[in-house]
Amino acid sequence: METSPILSSSAMNLEAIKLSQLRALTTIASCGNFSEAALQIGVSQSAVSHAIATLEADLGVVLLSRGRHGATLTPVGARVLQHAQSMLNQLELIGREANLAKGLQGGQVRIGAFRSAATHLLPSVLAEFQKRYPSISITIAEYRGDDGVEQSLREGRVDIGLTCMPTTPEFDAWELWQDEYIALFPPNAKLPDPITWADLAQYPIIMPPANDYCSILVCGHLNRLEQKLKAAYEIMEDSTMVSMVRQGLGATIMARLAAEPFPAEIQVRALPNPLKRPIRAAVLASALHPPAVYAFLETLRELALPRLTKSAQPVA
Repeated sequence: METSPILSSSAMNLEAIKLSQLRALTTIASCGNFSEAALQIGVSQSAVSHAIATLEADLGVVLLSRGRHGATLTPVGARVLQHAQSMLNQLELIGREANLAKGLQGGQVRIGAFRSAATHLLPSVLAEFQKRYPSISITIAEYRGDDGVEQSLREGRVDIGLTCMPTTPEFDAWELWQDEYIALFPPNAKLPDPITWADLAQYPIIMPPANDYCSILVCGHLNRLEQKLKAAYEIMEDSTMVSMVRQGLGATIMARLAAEPFPAEIQVRALPNPLKRPIRAAVLASALHPPAVYAFLETLRELALPRLTKSAQPVA
Protein backbone atom coordinates (compact mmCIF):
# COMPACT_ATOMS: atom_id res chain seq x y z
CA MET A 1 0.00 0.00 0.00
CA GLU A 2 1.31 3.44 -0.92
CA THR A 3 1.79 6.11 1.73
CA SER A 4 2.71 9.77 1.63
CA PRO A 5 6.39 10.60 2.08
CA ILE A 6 7.53 10.67 5.71
CA LEU A 7 7.20 14.21 7.05
CA SER A 8 9.45 15.92 9.55
CA SER A 9 7.92 15.90 13.03
CA SER A 10 9.30 19.39 13.62
CA ALA A 11 7.42 20.84 10.65
CA MET A 12 4.24 22.08 12.31
CA ASN A 13 2.12 25.09 11.40
CA LEU A 14 -1.08 24.90 13.45
CA GLU A 15 -2.15 28.45 12.58
CA ALA A 16 -2.43 27.48 8.91
CA ILE A 17 -4.89 24.62 9.50
CA LYS A 18 -8.30 25.24 7.93
CA LEU A 19 -11.68 23.80 8.85
CA SER A 20 -12.06 22.61 5.26
CA GLN A 21 -9.01 20.38 5.77
CA LEU A 22 -10.50 18.86 8.93
CA ARG A 23 -13.82 18.33 7.14
CA ALA A 24 -12.00 16.56 4.29
CA LEU A 25 -10.24 14.29 6.80
CA THR A 26 -13.45 13.33 8.63
CA THR A 27 -15.32 12.69 5.37
CA ILE A 28 -12.56 10.47 3.95
CA ALA A 29 -12.45 8.54 7.23
CA SER A 30 -16.21 8.01 6.97
CA CYS A 31 -16.44 6.84 3.35
CA GLY A 32 -12.98 5.32 2.85
CA ASN A 33 -11.87 7.03 -0.36
CA PHE A 34 -11.06 10.44 -1.80
CA SER A 35 -13.52 10.37 -4.72
CA GLU A 36 -16.60 9.64 -2.60
CA ALA A 37 -15.47 12.24 -0.06
CA ALA A 38 -15.24 14.81 -2.85
CA LEU A 39 -18.82 14.00 -3.91
CA GLN A 40 -20.11 14.38 -0.37
CA ILE A 41 -18.31 17.65 0.26
CA GLY A 42 -19.14 19.02 -3.20
CA VAL A 43 -15.62 19.74 -4.45
CA SER A 44 -13.20 18.11 -6.89
CA GLN A 45 -11.13 15.10 -5.93
CA SER A 46 -7.96 17.12 -6.51
CA ALA A 47 -9.21 19.71 -4.00
CA VAL A 48 -9.69 16.99 -1.38
CA SER A 49 -6.24 15.54 -2.10
CA HIS A 50 -4.67 18.99 -1.80
CA ALA A 51 -6.48 19.65 1.50
CA ILE A 52 -5.14 16.43 3.04
CA ALA A 53 -1.63 16.90 1.68
CA THR A 54 -1.52 20.45 3.07
CA LEU A 55 -2.90 19.32 6.44
CA GLU A 56 -0.25 16.60 6.67
CA ALA A 57 2.43 19.14 5.78
CA ASP A 58 1.13 21.60 8.39
CA LEU A 59 1.16 18.91 11.11
CA GLY A 60 4.31 17.13 9.96
CA VAL A 61 2.73 13.67 10.14
CA VAL A 62 1.07 11.21 7.74
CA LEU A 63 -2.65 10.94 8.47
CA LEU A 64 -3.85 8.62 5.71
CA SER A 65 -2.41 5.61 3.91
CA ARG A 66 -3.38 5.68 0.24
CA GLY A 67 -3.77 2.61 -1.92
CA ARG A 68 -5.71 1.16 -4.83
CA HIS A 69 -8.50 0.11 -2.48
CA GLY A 70 -8.99 3.50 -0.85
CA ALA A 71 -7.60 5.42 2.10
CA THR A 72 -7.19 4.30 5.70
CA LEU A 73 -6.19 6.25 8.78
CA THR A 74 -2.72 5.82 10.19
CA PRO A 75 -2.53 5.42 13.99
CA VAL A 76 -1.79 9.12 14.45
CA GLY A 77 -4.46 9.92 11.88
CA ALA A 78 -7.06 8.08 13.98
CA ARG A 79 -6.11 10.14 17.03
CA VAL A 80 -6.14 13.42 15.10
CA LEU A 81 -9.54 12.46 13.65
CA GLN A 82 -11.11 12.45 17.13
CA HIS A 83 -9.96 16.02 17.76
CA ALA A 84 -11.01 17.12 14.25
CA GLN A 85 -14.51 15.76 14.80
CA SER A 86 -14.69 17.51 18.15
CA MET A 87 -13.66 20.83 16.60
CA LEU A 88 -16.22 20.53 13.81
CA ASN A 89 -18.92 19.62 16.32
CA GLN A 90 -18.08 22.73 18.34
CA LEU A 91 -18.33 24.82 15.16
CA GLU A 92 -21.79 23.39 14.51
CA LEU A 93 -22.84 24.33 18.04
CA ILE A 94 -21.63 27.89 17.46
CA GLY A 95 -23.69 28.04 14.25
CA ARG A 96 -26.78 26.68 15.99
CA GLU A 97 -26.54 29.26 18.75
CA ALA A 98 -26.33 32.01 16.14
CA ASN A 99 -29.26 30.56 14.18
CA LEU A 100 -31.39 30.37 17.32
CA ALA A 101 -30.78 34.07 17.89
CA LYS A 102 -31.68 34.93 14.29
CA GLY A 103 -35.03 33.13 14.35
CA LEU A 104 -36.60 33.30 10.89
CA GLN A 105 -34.72 36.44 9.86
CA GLY A 106 -31.62 34.52 8.85
CA GLY A 107 -29.70 31.34 9.47
CA GLN A 108 -29.35 28.16 7.47
CA VAL A 109 -31.12 24.86 6.91
CA ARG A 110 -28.96 21.92 5.82
CA ILE A 111 -30.72 19.08 4.03
CA GLY A 112 -29.45 15.60 3.19
CA ALA A 113 -31.34 13.47 0.68
CA PHE A 114 -30.92 10.43 -1.52
CA ARG A 115 -30.52 11.53 -5.11
CA SER A 116 -33.95 10.89 -6.63
CA ALA A 117 -35.63 12.73 -3.75
CA ALA A 118 -33.23 15.65 -4.13
CA THR A 119 -33.90 15.75 -7.87
CA HIS A 120 -37.68 15.43 -7.97
CA LEU A 121 -39.08 16.41 -4.58
CA LEU A 122 -36.97 19.19 -3.15
CA PRO A 123 -36.89 21.86 -5.91
CA SER A 124 -40.57 22.83 -5.62
CA VAL A 125 -40.33 22.88 -1.81
CA LEU A 126 -37.19 25.02 -1.96
CA ALA A 127 -38.85 27.50 -4.31
CA GLU A 128 -41.85 27.91 -1.99
CA PHE A 129 -39.68 28.12 1.13
CA GLN A 130 -37.48 30.85 -0.30
CA LYS A 131 -40.57 32.87 -1.23
CA ARG A 132 -41.67 32.74 2.41
CA TYR A 133 -38.26 33.08 4.07
CA PRO A 134 -35.84 34.77 1.67
CA SER A 135 -33.30 35.46 4.41
CA ILE A 136 -32.75 31.78 5.25
CA SER A 137 -30.12 29.97 3.20
CA ILE A 138 -30.43 26.32 2.16
CA THR A 139 -27.73 23.75 1.46
CA ILE A 140 -28.36 20.29 0.04
CA ALA A 141 -26.11 17.25 0.29
CA GLU A 142 -26.97 14.38 -2.07
CA TYR A 143 -26.21 10.76 -1.19
CA ARG A 144 -26.40 7.52 -3.12
CA GLY A 145 -28.20 5.77 -0.29
CA ASP A 146 -30.13 6.39 2.88
CA ASP A 147 -27.30 5.24 5.13
CA GLY A 148 -25.32 8.34 4.17
CA VAL A 149 -28.27 10.56 5.05
CA GLU A 150 -28.71 9.02 8.48
CA GLN A 151 -25.01 9.15 9.28
CA SER A 152 -24.90 12.84 8.38
CA LEU A 153 -27.84 13.46 10.72
CA ARG A 154 -26.04 11.63 13.54
CA GLU A 155 -22.85 13.61 12.98
CA GLY A 156 -24.70 16.94 12.86
CA ARG A 157 -23.69 17.68 9.26
CA VAL A 158 -27.32 18.09 8.13
CA ASP A 159 -30.44 19.24 9.99
CA ILE A 160 -33.11 17.41 7.96
CA GLY A 161 -32.79 14.13 6.07
CA LEU A 162 -35.03 12.63 3.41
CA THR A 163 -34.98 8.85 3.70
CA CYS A 164 -37.04 5.87 2.60
CA MET A 165 -35.57 3.42 5.11
CA PRO A 166 -37.39 2.74 8.41
CA THR A 167 -36.01 5.07 11.07
CA THR A 168 -34.81 4.18 14.56
CA PRO A 169 -35.87 5.87 17.83
CA GLU A 170 -32.90 8.24 17.65
CA PHE A 171 -34.81 10.12 14.92
CA ASP A 172 -38.10 11.99 14.80
CA ALA A 173 -39.63 11.24 11.39
CA TRP A 174 -42.70 12.20 9.37
CA GLU A 175 -43.99 10.41 6.29
CA LEU A 176 -44.24 12.80 3.35
CA TRP A 177 -44.73 10.81 0.17
CA GLN A 178 -45.47 7.32 -1.10
CA ASP A 179 -43.25 6.42 -4.05
CA GLU A 180 -44.63 3.49 -6.06
CA TYR A 181 -42.54 0.82 -7.74
CA ILE A 182 -43.17 0.26 -11.44
CA ALA A 183 -42.00 -2.10 -14.16
CA LEU A 184 -40.07 -0.75 -17.16
CA PHE A 185 -39.96 -2.70 -20.43
CA PRO A 186 -38.05 -2.25 -23.71
CA PRO A 187 -39.70 -0.28 -26.52
CA ASN A 188 -40.53 -3.36 -28.65
CA ALA A 189 -42.00 -5.48 -25.82
CA LYS A 190 -45.37 -7.11 -26.56
CA LEU A 191 -47.26 -6.69 -23.31
CA PRO A 192 -50.76 -7.18 -21.99
CA ASP A 193 -52.27 -4.58 -19.72
CA PRO A 194 -52.23 -5.31 -16.83
CA ILE A 195 -49.08 -7.43 -16.77
CA THR A 196 -48.41 -10.55 -14.69
CA TRP A 197 -45.24 -11.64 -12.92
CA ALA A 198 -44.86 -14.24 -15.66
CA ASP A 199 -44.67 -11.41 -18.21
CA LEU A 200 -41.77 -9.89 -16.28
CA ALA A 201 -40.01 -13.25 -15.96
CA GLN A 202 -39.75 -13.51 -19.76
CA TYR A 203 -37.12 -10.75 -19.80
CA PRO A 204 -33.61 -10.53 -18.33
CA ILE A 205 -34.10 -8.64 -15.07
CA ILE A 206 -31.99 -5.57 -14.31
CA MET A 207 -31.74 -4.79 -10.59
CA PRO A 208 -29.56 -2.88 -8.11
CA PRO A 209 -26.99 -4.89 -6.13
CA ALA A 210 -28.45 -7.36 -3.63
CA ASN A 211 -27.42 -5.22 -0.62
CA ASP A 212 -29.16 -2.10 -1.96
CA TYR A 213 -32.24 -1.08 0.05
CA CYS A 214 -34.52 -0.97 -3.01
CA SER A 215 -33.35 -4.40 -4.09
CA ILE A 216 -34.02 -5.76 -0.59
CA LEU A 217 -37.49 -4.19 -0.60
CA VAL A 218 -38.40 -5.63 -4.01
CA CYS A 219 -37.02 -9.09 -3.20
CA GLY A 220 -38.94 -9.14 0.07
CA HIS A 221 -42.12 -8.23 -1.82
CA LEU A 222 -41.53 -11.05 -4.31
CA ASN A 223 -40.80 -13.56 -1.56
CA ARG A 224 -44.05 -12.73 0.22
CA LEU A 225 -45.89 -13.33 -3.06
CA GLU A 226 -43.87 -16.52 -3.71
CA GLN A 227 -42.60 -15.11 -6.97
CA LYS A 228 -39.10 -15.65 -8.33
CA LEU A 229 -37.24 -13.12 -10.49
CA LYS A 230 -33.49 -13.65 -10.77
CA ALA A 231 -31.36 -10.64 -11.64
CA ALA A 232 -29.44 -11.01 -14.88
CA TYR A 233 -27.63 -7.71 -14.28
CA GLU A 234 -26.80 -5.91 -11.04
CA ILE A 235 -26.38 -2.18 -11.71
CA MET A 236 -25.70 0.60 -9.20
CA GLU A 237 -26.90 3.70 -11.08
CA ASP A 238 -30.61 4.25 -11.80
CA SER A 239 -29.89 6.09 -15.05
CA THR A 240 -27.82 3.17 -16.33
CA MET A 241 -30.66 0.75 -15.60
CA VAL A 242 -33.13 2.90 -17.53
CA SER A 243 -30.71 3.18 -20.47
CA MET A 244 -30.27 -0.60 -20.56
CA VAL A 245 -34.03 -1.10 -20.70
CA ARG A 246 -34.23 1.48 -23.47
CA GLN A 247 -31.65 -0.51 -25.46
CA GLY A 248 -33.69 -3.69 -25.09
CA LEU A 249 -31.31 -5.47 -22.71
CA GLY A 250 -34.02 -6.41 -20.22
CA ALA A 251 -36.77 -5.18 -17.91
CA THR A 252 -36.55 -3.71 -14.43
CA ILE A 253 -38.56 -2.83 -11.33
CA MET A 254 -37.79 0.65 -10.04
CA ALA A 255 -39.20 3.31 -7.79
CA ARG A 256 -40.99 5.90 -9.89
CA LEU A 257 -38.87 8.82 -8.67
CA ALA A 258 -35.68 6.94 -9.51
CA ALA A 259 -36.88 6.26 -13.08
CA GLU A 260 -38.27 9.69 -13.94
CA PRO A 261 -38.20 11.27 -16.44
CA PHE A 262 -39.15 8.27 -18.57
CA PRO A 263 -37.72 8.07 -22.09
CA ALA A 264 -40.73 8.31 -24.40
CA GLU A 265 -40.19 4.91 -26.00
CA ILE A 266 -39.91 2.89 -22.77
CA GLN A 267 -43.03 1.01 -21.74
CA VAL A 268 -44.20 1.60 -18.15
CA ARG A 269 -46.56 -0.74 -16.32
CA ALA A 270 -47.96 -1.02 -12.81
CA LEU A 271 -46.76 -4.06 -10.87
CA PRO A 272 -49.20 -6.98 -10.66
CA ASN A 273 -49.19 -6.48 -6.87
CA PRO A 274 -48.52 -2.87 -5.78
CA LEU A 275 -45.40 -1.94 -3.84
CA LYS A 276 -44.54 1.49 -2.46
CA ARG A 277 -41.76 2.98 -0.40
CA PRO A 278 -42.60 5.72 2.10
CA ILE A 279 -40.37 8.78 1.93
CA ARG A 280 -39.85 10.42 5.29
CA ALA A 281 -38.35 13.62 6.63
CA ALA A 282 -36.19 12.90 9.66
CA VAL A 283 -34.35 14.96 12.26
CA LEU A 284 -32.14 13.87 15.12
CA ALA A 285 -34.45 13.65 18.13
CA SER A 286 -31.83 14.83 20.62
CA ALA A 287 -30.71 17.87 18.63
CA LEU A 288 -31.64 21.49 19.36
CA HIS A 289 -33.10 22.82 16.12
CA PRO A 290 -33.41 26.50 15.18
CA PRO A 291 -36.77 27.94 14.06
CA ALA A 292 -35.67 27.81 10.41
CA VAL A 293 -35.55 24.00 10.54
CA TYR A 294 -39.09 23.76 11.85
CA ALA A 295 -40.26 26.25 9.23
CA PHE A 296 -38.78 24.08 6.50
CA LEU A 297 -40.38 20.95 7.96
CA GLU A 298 -43.73 22.74 7.99
CA THR A 299 -43.31 23.64 4.31
CA LEU A 300 -42.38 20.04 3.49
CA ARG A 301 -45.47 18.66 5.20
CA GLU A 302 -47.72 21.28 3.64
CA LEU A 303 -46.64 20.30 0.13
CA ALA A 304 -46.72 16.57 0.86
CA LEU A 305 -50.48 16.09 0.47
CA PRO A 306 -50.58 16.94 -3.27
CA ARG A 307 -47.67 14.56 -3.83
CA LEU A 308 -49.40 11.79 -1.87
CA THR A 309 -52.59 12.31 -3.88
CA LYS A 310 -50.70 12.19 -7.16
CA SER A 311 -48.76 9.04 -6.16
CA ALA A 312 -52.04 7.25 -5.45
CA GLN A 313 -53.06 7.56 -9.10
CA PRO A 314 -52.51 4.43 -11.26
CA VAL A 315 -49.78 4.24 -13.86
CA ALA A 316 -51.05 5.26 -17.28
